[in-house]
Amino acid sequence: MHIPDGFLNGRTAAAAGALSLAGLAVALRRTRNLPPKRVPLMGLAAAFVFAAQMLNFPIGGGTSGHLIGGVLCAVLLGPSAAALVISCVLIVQCFVFADGGVLALGANIFNMALVSSVGGYLIFRSVYRLLPGSRGRLVAVAIASWLSTVLAAVVCAGQLALSHTVPWPVAVTAMAGVHAFIGVGEAVITVLVIHAIEQVRPDLIDPSAPSPMERRGFELIGFGLVIAIGLAVFVSPFASSAPDGLDHVAQSLGFRDHEAAARVIASPLPDYRLPGISSAAIGTALAGAAGTLMVFGVGWTLARVLRSRQTDLNVDLAASVNGAGPTGRDSADA
Repeated sequence: MHIPDGFLNGRTAAAAGALSLAGLAVALRRTRNLPPKRVPLMGLAAAFVFAAQMLNFPIGGGTSGHLIGGVLCAVLLGPSAAALVISCVLIVQCFVFADGGVLALGANIFNMALVSSVGGYLIFRSVYRLLPGSRGRLVAVAIASWLSTVLAAVVCAGQLALSHTVPWPVAVTAMAGVHAFIGVGEAVITVLVIHAIEQVRPDLIDPSAPSPMERRGFELIGFGLVIAIGLAVFVSPFASSAPDGLDHVAQSLGFRDHEAAARVIASPLPDYRLPGISSAAIGTALAGAAGTLMVFGVGWTLARVLRSRQTDLNVDLAASVNGAGPTGRDSADA
């Protein structure tokens, strides 16, 4: 669902970018209370989503789909942190791998990071209240994953319609129709991953669950990163080459040629290929491994920065309570 440049007009792209900036600003503020064990998990979630998005799965009719990961990250990290994680992935994909347009980056963040993560989490919580328990949680994850995928597709259709790329009734029917099938894959993958994490670290899903030894936490990060790199290296070269949902709709509705001929900023690893490698499979594997490590580092660094800010805020708050301002001066002078 990565929108390339040329599909949206300037006004729609600018509006989506402004909304995305506002949404990410709120997400940054709401992620100040990040628990310590969520710091490496943000990096791991970013790495897994990046690797999983390279694995296009066929849905029939010459079309493929890939994981968005919004609900997956939201269940693990909360909706605000999830929006930041997916945004990190989208930014790296855009500037390093030419996946998604530079001018359309705001729209892609709005659709996949904000609508999918925040909207999907609200759906998840609503269903989970009606169906509590472990099985109810998995049912809620499945429903939220499917609905969030379709919802993001509908919003994308609205952006195409506002840009006069394709009429609204045609856009929403085509986008919602194909992503209804892609959403099934999103739901299956998300449920399997959440269920696997429940078996290893239930406290990451349910804070009231007993927490295993901290050593197992580091084992989870290590194993998770190995799995993510393994997916990018050994599985991604064999992913479906069929166009994804948006590309399929663009081809079938005749606006595929609207894509900008030249990118605003050149990307070092376009199309997930390492330059100078004659083998397409090896080039994709190496680029995927590099990207996985890159987004892991970006996600972890962002989490550490947020955690550091929270620590500094707690110190300043304690100093204020004790009669000193944030700079160490008496509060009366501040």
